[in-house]
Amino acid sequence: MTQSHDDMPANPSGNRPFDAVLRIRLSRREVLSGGLAGAAAFLAPSALRAAAPASKGDLIGFTPVAVDDGGGPRPTISPDYEFQVLVPWGDPLQPGGPAFRWPPNAADQAEQLGIGHDGLAFFTIDGANDHGLLVLNHEFGRNRHVLGKRAPASLDEVRVSQHAHGVSVVAIRRIDGRWDSVASPFARRIHANTPVAFSGPAADHPLLQNPSADVPRGTLNNCACGTTPWGTYLTCEENFQGYFGATRPWKPSDVEARYGLRAKGFNYGWEAFDPRFELNHPDHANEANRFGWVVEIDPFDPDHVPVKRTALGRFKHEGIAITEGRDGRLVGYMADDQAFEYLYKFVTDDDWRTLRDRGQSPLDHGRLYVARFNDDGTGTWRELTLDNPALAARFGSQAEVLVHARIAADLLGATPMDRPEWTTVAPDGRVYCALTNNRARRVPDAANPLAPNPDGHVIRWRDADDHLGTTFTWDIFLVAQETHGTEATFSDPDGVWADPDGRLFILTDGGQQVGLNNQLLVADTATGEVRRLLTGVPGCEVTGIAMTPDRRTAFVNLQHPGNGDPNKSTFPSNVPGTVPRDATIALWRKDGGVVGS
Repeated sequence: MTQSHDDMPANPSGNRPFDAVLRIRLSRREVLSGGLAGAAAFLAPSALRAAAPASKGDLIGFTPVAVDDGGGPRPTISPDYEFQVLVPWGDPLQPGGPAFRWPPNAADQAEQLGIGHDGLAFFTIDGANDHGLLVLNHEFGRNRHVLGKRAPASLDEVRVSQHAHGVSVVAIRRIDGRWDSVASPFARRIHANTPVAFSGPAADHPLLQNPSADVPRGTLNNCACGTTPWGTYLTCEENFQGYFGATRPWKPSDVEARYGLRAKGFNYGWEAFDPRFELNHPDHANEANRFGWVVEIDPFDPDHVPVKRTALGRFKHEGIAITEGRDGRLVGYMADDQAFEYLYKFVTDDDWRTLRDRGQSPLDHGRLYVARFNDDGTGTWRELTLDNPALAARFGSQAEVLVHARIAADLLGATPMDRPEWTTVAPDGRVYCALTNNRARRVPDAANPLAPNPDGHVIRWRDADDHLGTTFTWDIFLVAQETHGTEATFSDPDGVWADPDGRLFILTDGGQQVGLNNQLLVADTATGEVRRLLTGVPGCEVTGIAMTPDRRTAFVNLQHPGNGDPNKSTFPSNVPGTVPRDATIALWRKDGGVVGS
């Protein structure tokens, strides 16, 4: 999700920025001027080139949304598809629950869908393609959108805002061709005041304890997500720092500044009524350290306490892409979404099945790495461990390394990237990451459309040793500026998801070219062909993607339609002046085919 603070670097490390590596890398790409086909075909490392999947020729067969049709007041979809809207912000989790009214009250909002629909996953019930649990993140909602005012005036209004954040678990079913929410014992809300637990190396460290000895609570700014092989949902906390503030003079420490904490935060005003979010409050001195984690939720256990997995490190998590490597070990690829931040991966210590048989979570037992990119199309994963003298000299324990993962990555010489966001693992083993943009870059290069980088690009790499190695080869898959002036034009890639056939779904969040709204596109990873499947509404982000097991229905979200302003959008309502509501779009091919084809 693009916000102005994402373009404000908080990284003072001086590590060699990715644009310096990329300029050298792309200067060797004489095919760059050939457009997307040339960009996709260029794979300098021979092993990477040979591994490209064979094109099926008709991998993307749908008629795309035309540029002239993609900027209207309502969502527009390919004529080969149809869609419907479901589970908008404020709808009850269960039939008969409190109906939407604006502005909501705190009690009702705790039983309703939250705002800021973002990452989501579909968990089938009994293997069905028409019945399951939709689990979705609620990233953010500005006060004017949620409360109808600039700032809260009471603790109750703070609770309204807090209850609009977090995660929803809602049951949905397709009946007579239409999806709708249905009653379920699994439906629930997890928000900023829900009790949570910590696990892993830092769980009991003093940095996660408050002098008040209060029980850890809440998850915030839930952006993208992931799922595990054992059927749980991983929600990722991104811009947590914006919910903290100071009502009295306050100056951040170097560590707090590195995580972007500041006196006014994002002006939510929670600190005025809730001492947990007051940076000066002595009883809650470490509250900010309790956010910025990957949180595991069991969607089929309504009594399950969400668990923050500290082995995965603390930073502004965008999402996590889980894959299984050699010997059954799990690998998770993660990104820190801010200008000049890093890419990370986590590798379990053992086969995930073996760990679970021992009663241990695979997400508590493993190694965390950060990426370093080299000019020649290679790179290394550097482990965040006290075995490294550079970290042993700075930190007293592995727990400190994980709580302050950004600082540890600085010391390891990680490569600062251009707003790294979603990651996904393709069926051929390559990993893709959307780099949304970086307007803060100040190195001009007429031959390189990425310096500065207002429109973003998509990078991909392949790790050695079936995802377990500490070296990799990398390549640029798409440069968004290369599509300008074509029917495939797009900017600001944010979400990415690779399907089993070799399609890459790209979701955008930012100013699109030629008057387009943000969009959902599909790319052929072998040819580089890109087609526009869906466009949203003015002011919205298109984000989150999940599919039924047969891939005949996809779910995506339209976040902050009109940026919350009813003068810009009233989606999903057609009534003028109606407050816009974030919602999920269910879409499918009219002929019943696989989504994306």
